[in-house]
Amino acid sequence: MTFTSKAEADAHDKMLDMVDELLPLLERSEAVNDEQKLEDLAFFLAREREQVLIALGAKKPAKKKAPKPAAKVEPEAEKADATAEAASDAA
Repeated sequence: MTFTSKAEADAHDKMLDMVDELLPLLERSEAVNDEQKLEDLAFFLAREREQVLIALGAKKPAKKKAPKPAAKVEPEAEKADATAEAASDAA
């Protein structure tokens, strides 16, 4: 594989190291007997490491930013009524 930055290459190497560590663990489970499926599962877990850490309780999920309250927009009919009332009050 080719990468556009050293950071991308390092991240990929780190993922491959995680796969190497996960494979023996997954092989011990005996839940999956197919070697290709074991590798696929190890790659999946390595790619999704943030979610795995959250699921294991080793990491807290990122806090979502609260959306800003939407500005109240008056419908055109209410604006027209308010303008008409203001004009009649002024007269």
